[in-house]
Formats: sequence, structure tokens, C-alpha cells
Amino acid sequence: MEYPEFQNLVNVIAKLRHPVDGCPWDLKQTHQSLLKYLVEETYEYVHAVEKQDFTKMEEELGDVLLQVLLHSQIASENDHFDIESVSKTLARKMIERHPHVFKDKSIAQSADEVSKNWEEIKQKDSENFFKEEDVYMPSLMAADKIGAKSAKVNFDWDTVEQVYVKVEEELGEVLQELREEHRSDKRLKEEVGDLLFSVAQLSRHLGFDPEDALREANKKFINRFSHMENKAKSENKNMKHMNVEQLEQLWQETKKELKK
Repeated sequence: MEYPEFQNLVNVIAKLRHPVDGCPWDLKQTHQSLLKYLVEETYEYVHAVEKQDFTKMEEELGDVLLQVLLHSQIASENDHFDIESVSKTLARKMIERHPHVFKDKSIAQSADEVSKNWEEIKQKDSENFFKEEDVYMPSLMAADKIGAKSAKVNFDWDTVEQVYVKVEEELGEVLQELREEHRSDKRLKEEVGDLLFSVAQLSRHLGFDPEDALREANKKFINRFSHMENKAKSENKNMKHMNVEQLEQLWQETKKELKK
């Protein structure tokens, strides 16, 4: 199967980076300057998927692909790699990590077996159990993956109750540091980090993706806050001029209305 539109897109990106006839903005970009756009576009695609908006998914996935092609084009200009070598490397990796498809179907018969084999093959490719990449993702997601990875060598809690005790312990350490007469922001930050890590493990043990759980909480808060804003406006109130007690009352009224 040929992909003329994809080849046309590759040519378009190369044109944007042409040293004479290209776009000044695109020519200024580097691998480092583009990183934020890769992250932003990825999350915009996530949003489109959650909305089940296929038109938006197509558009946002194109924006993600744009970032892949820009990085590949920049690399090709310095003879590091290009989109063809990226494709070749990825295809080879997929073949190596799917022996049940490309070699012997008896190797894995279920999705769980496939995941287990995938992790074993990945581990063979790495000298260390954890890799640097395990940290360079959204921190809540990383905490979930780090915990799940540790569980593979039985370095984990056995029950949800044990994790809950750990969460209480970490919360206690945060409170203790807050009460210190000469409080250390460095130690407090460390304790808050430990608390967040333990909460992520509690979510994992309960069977929830902590990233998803927090995203739902964020959406719920924004929905309630927006409703509260509209309620205040309908009552000719300005939230900026309301005190804490008035805002709390408005918030509680909003929660009750939304539950109904």
C-alpha cells in the first residue's frame, strides 16, 4: 500500500524548514524548543478521545504527527536520523516485541501473556530495572508505573489496607513538618512528594489509574466552579468581592444543585 498523502506531508515539512524559502518560525525551532508543543498536542488528543470527537481526533493526531515530522526533519538536517529511519527502527522493535505474531503464535495466547512477554523483552534490552525515562513523564503517571514495576519483583504492599496505613503515615509526616518551629521548605516539599507517591500507590492498589482519577477530579472541580460563577452572576454577586464564608456557602449550594 502506498501513502502519497503522507509523502506529500513529509515534503511540506521539509519545505517549511528550507533554509532559503522556508518559514522563519519553523527554521528557528530546535528539538528543545518543540518539546512543549509535543506535550501540549498529546494532551489535546487525549481530550478529543475522551470527548469521542473523531473529527477533532483526526485533527489533533495530525498535530502530534507534525511534531514527529518536525523532529525528524531537524535531525535529518544534521545527519542524525530521519522519518524513514524512525519508521525502520520502530518496525524492527515491534517485530522483536511481538514474537507471538511474527514468529510463534504459541508464545502468547492472551493479552496478559503478551504484556508479560513485552516487559520481559524490554527488561532484556536494559541493564537496569528502572530507566531514566521512567521519571520523564507526568509525575503521577510515573509514580503509578514505578509502583507497578516494583510489584513485579514483589517489592510492594500486599493489601490496600497496608497502603492506606502508609498514606496516613506520610500525611502525618507532612503535618509534623508543618508544625515545626523552624520549618524547612525543602523537607516539607520532600514530605509532600512522599505523600503524593503513596496516594498514587493507593489508587493503583484500588485498580484506578491515578492520572485518570486526578483528571476526573480536575474536571469535576472546574465544572462546579463554573456553575458557581454562573450562580453568583444570576444573583448579581461578584465572587471577587465575596469573603471566604460566602464563597464556601455558594460552593456548598452549587454541589447540592449539581447532585440534583
